Amino acid sequence: MDMKKRMQLISAESFKENNGSVMRTINMLRHQFHKLKSVEYALPDIPKGDITDSVNYLYEAGYIHLRVVITKEPATLADYEFDELEAKLTAKGISFLAGGIQDSCIKL
Repeated sequence: MDMKKRMQLISAESFKENNGSVMRTINMLRHQFHKLKSVEYALPDIPKGDITDSVNYLYEAGYIHLRVVITKEPATLADYEFDELEAKLTAKGISFLAGGIQDSCIKL
């Protein structure tokens, strides 16, 4: 196996693990929204860019809600900066963590 292929496999596995870490962190207070900045602080070993990738995946897959911290309006990463947003799990996200559904892109 060449080095490029190995790096792709490592990156894919890290993405799955990061998705699980971000999701579990957001779940800590599942009834409330968490500032994404707080999620970043709680996961110091994961670079902000990787957390952003995970948040984007989890949002697009329907596992989390995103909203603007100040206005409480629904939002996306495409429209706002990372530090302006907060997140909480959707029913689908809670179901995933409870084992009700599977996703090969999330490793718990």
